[in-house]
Amino acid sequence: MPQKVSIRIDGEYVSATDDQTILEAARANGKYIPALCYMEGLTPVGACRLCIVEVAGVGRLLPACTTPVQEGMSVNTKSPKLESYRKIAVELLFAERNHICAVCVSNGHCELQSLAQKLGVTSVRYPYSYPKVSVDMSHERYVLDHNRCILCTRCVRACGEVEGAHVWDVRNRGIGSRLVCELNQTWGTSRNCTACGKCVNVCPTGAMAEKGWSVEEMTKHGEPVSRLAARRGAEL
Repeated sequence: MPQKVSIRIDGEYVSATDDQTILEAARANGKYIPALCYMEGLTPVGACRLCIVEVAGVGRLLPACTTPVQEGMSVNTKSPKLESYRKIAVELLFAERNHICAVCVSNGHCELQSLAQKLGVTSVRYPYSYPKVSVDMSHERYVLDHNRCILCTRCVRACGEVEGAHVWDVRNRGIGSRLVCELNQTWGTSRNCTACGKCVNVCPTGAMAEKGWSVEEMTKHGEPVSRLAARRGAEL
């Protein structure tokens, strides 16, 4: 059985359980910590590094989504240092791929775009990579645009952990990492894809979208996936 613990978040004592992470405890107590790779019900991976926090007595920044709470822990979620690091992370995400918001189907409904606005990111200080990446239109219903992928792996986890199809994975390393369908096949030729759309709905950007939507029209509905994941976790 989970045991109750008491921790401080931004100087305020809050109640948590020892099976929670800092991010889960913070959100349960109405404390906002930004994150892009995290989604309730899916296994946390700490990929985006936007949920970094300061913990008293620890000499480095820690990802809130993968750091478990401990009795007496003191966490700081807001500081000029954290704000600066989070801005850097967002800017690097924009610089790594070809994000053209004005012509994106998720313009106005994109979590990366929304977070950039919240953090006050109005320009990018780093040189753009302009990688030559493809757009996979082979699926009957959906499209995958690698230009807008931020490698959050939400789609990978939703497909594997909730749908159980295990269609998606990530190949290569570093800046050469790419989302891959099965053994580097086109999406339309996948034998395991059930066309459920879970991967599309958990995608925080316009990297995955349903065909037929124009600029600014593609909205995502990740809540049903989170509920399914939570139900599955309760059954295990």
